[in-house]
Amino acid sequence: MLRLAPVLLALAACAPQPISPDRAAAICEERARAAQGPTGSVTIGANSNDGPFAGAKIGLTADYLAGRDPVEVYRECVYSRTGAAPIRPPRLR
Repeated sequence: MLRLAPVLLALAACAPQPISPDRAAAICEERARAAQGPTGSVTIGANSNDGPFAGAKIGLTADYLAGRDPVEVYRECVYSRTGAAPIRPPRLR
């Protein structure tokens, strides 16, 4: 059994650590917001070194593409991270 102790200790360290319900809510609200629709940004500018520049970013999540309800995404996310139901409704915008 003494030989297994370091292995068991290493496996225990790899196990997911529980997080607080408030932290889970914050993380999961972000995921639920992303499930509401595409996100994006456009950048336009100029500087003295490189001259004018432009860029664009578009983000799509698998939850959005699957048509999942953002509130359900939030509930499932919180439950998977804490093992309990959410402590409050999501603040989606």
